[in-house]
Amino acid sequence: MKDIQSSPDSRRINIRKVGVKTIHYPIIVLDKEKKTQQTVARVNMYVNLPHRFKGTHMSRFVEILNQFHGAFNLKTFHLILEEMKQRLDAEAAHLEIDFPYFRSTGQTQRSPGMDRYDCRLHGSLARALDLVVEVDVPVGWPQPPASFSGLWGMVTVAVRMKSFLWIEDLIALVEEAVVARPVQAETVEAVCSRVSDGLQASQAFQWYKVVVKNIASGYSAFAATEWPESTGNGWTCVTPSDVAGG
Repeated sequence: MKDIQSSPDSRRINIRKVGVKTIHYPIIVLDKEKKTQQTVARVNMYVNLPHRFKGTHMSRFVEILNQFHGAFNLKTFHLILEEMKQRLDAEAAHLEIDFPYFRSTGQTQRSPGMDRYDCRLHGSLARALDLVVEVDVPVGWPQPPASFSGLWGMVTVAVRMKSFLWIEDLIALVEEAVVARPVQAETVEAVCSRVSDGLQASQAFQWYKVVVKNIASGYSAFAATEWPESTGNGWTCVTPSDVAGG
């Protein structure tokens, strides 16, 4: 049967991204304490299709996924992108993996002994690899006021690493900055600044972005910062009064 998808295309139209998305797939990720951890990821896979091809075989994305089953981690991420780029004859390859990561905290009457952190690995490979690791770190009340329960907020960090770093160590950097002061009297700006200072002091990152959200007051206030700074003073804070124009 003639391979229509790989046949020449005289229209000379580059397709920016073509691929498959929202594949729920069991993976094994690296765990600093237990060596590995099994979880279920949501996977998106794309390539930039050169104008000389009419299309690509979508089944090849799943074949590549199956080929690397059991080897999804920061150390092998670039190998998956290289395989996508080579097998699909693409100018660039893109891979997005979202998954829950669990850390043991010790079982109590109120807790099952596991904390969940939602993680995202977003990578692209054209001439060079660009890999961003993103983690959501929940922030709880150390001593919840009577009027509140549940979370104080959420800290989301996105980083480009200089070298390999355990997910646990990235989480620890954030949590150490968060608990440096009592959360009840905390502002999103203060938490954002401390997390940023901790990431920068570690000297482990080429780039990072921090977003802090406080969701405990019936609305969501947030502050964000990025380093190296892109524009302005590098951080932004938004509260309901800003939205209302007050």
